Formats: sequence, structure tokens, C-alpha cells
Amino acid sequence: MDNDTTPIVHFFTDFGAGGPYLGLMETALLAQCPSARVVNLAADAPAFSPRHAGYLLAAMVPWMARSALVVAVVDPGVGGPRRPLLVQAGARRFIGPDNGLLAPLCHGEGPVQAWAIGTSGFQLSASFHGRDLFAPAAGRLLSGRPLELEPLPLESLTGYQWPEELPEVIYLDQYGNAMTGLRPPTGPEEQPLRVGDRLIARAGTFSEVARGEPFWYVNSLGLVEVAVNQGRADHLLRLAVGSPVSWG
Repeated sequence: MDNDTTPIVHFFTDFGAGGPYLGLMETALLAQCPSARVVNLAADAPAFSPRHAGYLLAAMVPWMARSALVVAVVDPGVGGPRRPLLVQAGARRFIGPDNGLLAPLCHGEGPVQAWAIGTSGFQLSASFHGRDLFAPAAGRLLSGRPLELEPLPLESLTGYQWPEELPEVIYLDQYGNAMTGLRPPTGPEEQPLRVGDRLIARAGTFSEVARGEPFWYVNSLGLVEVAVNQGRADHLLRLAVGSPVSWG
């Protein structure tokens, strides 16, 4: 993938797969860079929750091309005073709002830099900066057209002081599995995970537990996830995005 000359842009949003929004963002991107190829990382990031979505996005980074450009839009404050950002982490670049969504990237490997994107030259609506600003800004970067950029100290980014791990549910998938913002413990003991008033034991995978039994495991992104074999952890354990978890 890294040797392909086709520029790749990843979309990461809470827009949902239906409706016109992703298509309009892609149209705005391609108007600036017709050769770009779009990969939709997620259209169901935690709605209205840049904090949880940011930890999810950061966990996906190791599976992206080293030169990837990501347009991330979970933006409940659209039209307000939050700044539009360009963040570079290593060779990867990320465009999105300064509302915490890009803050967890600051804890990744490699040098990190941030800039505020100037909005002159963009025709902005009140409520759709994914189409009007973030996607076309990505297209301009890829096509070599200049952006108005103001360097920012990383500590000025919203959420910069957040911890590297978040002991909460950050994502629920269609099966009811609850992904957390925790990494697995490094000690030799198999620690239980406290979820509400229950302690959940670790298993390697679904087939190691009985049907209907809850457990935690290390998911494909390297995060701690709570699941139920052939059942729904969100229903059984009454979980939602933001539900706290802790080591027992």
C-alpha cells in the first residue's frame, strides 16, 4: 500500500453509512484531488463523543499506511469556536476539529506536530464542515495546493492532558461487544475486569467460554473488549459508550 502512488484518504466519522454525508465529503475531496482513493475506516464512531472516538481512532493507526491522510469528523460543536486542525504524527496526517478527537494521537510513536487551518478560501455552512472544510483541505494537501497553517503547541490542543488509556467503553459494535480504551495488563496474572458490579474473567476468544457467558479478551486492535459468547454484552451488562470499567 505504501508503494502505491494513488493518494489514500481515510474517512472516520459518526455520520452513519446512510444519507448523503459521506458521498458529499468524497465529492468535495475529489474536486480538489481527483486521483484520491477513499477508505471509510468507520462511519459509526461514537456519536457526539469526540473523546471516545479519539481513543478508537488512535487504536486504528498502526493498521494505516505510514503515509496515510485521515479526515476525522465527530464534531458536535460544528459552527462554534473550535479550531480546525492538521496534526502530523510520524508521517501520517490527520485533519479534524480541535475538540479532543485528535488528542490521543499525541501519545503515539514518533514526533507529533499540530497546526490550525485557516478558513479563508473555504465556503462554510453552519453545520457541515466535513464537506466544506475538512475534506477539501485534505484534497488541497494531496494536490500540493497551499493551506493557511498556524503552528500550535501540542499542549494547547483540547484533550492533550487526557491519559494514554481510558477506562471506559469507547465503542459498541453491532454484536453488542464493548470495546474499552484500556490496554491489557502486562503482569503475569490474569486480572479480572470490573464491569458494573461484576468481575469478568479473561478468555482468549469466544469459543473458550460457554454460550451466554461474559468475558474480556484482547481484541484485534490490541484493546480490552468485553463480550458474551453468542450474546450481547451491552444488554447483559447494561453497557453504553462511557460506561466505566476497571481492573478488579
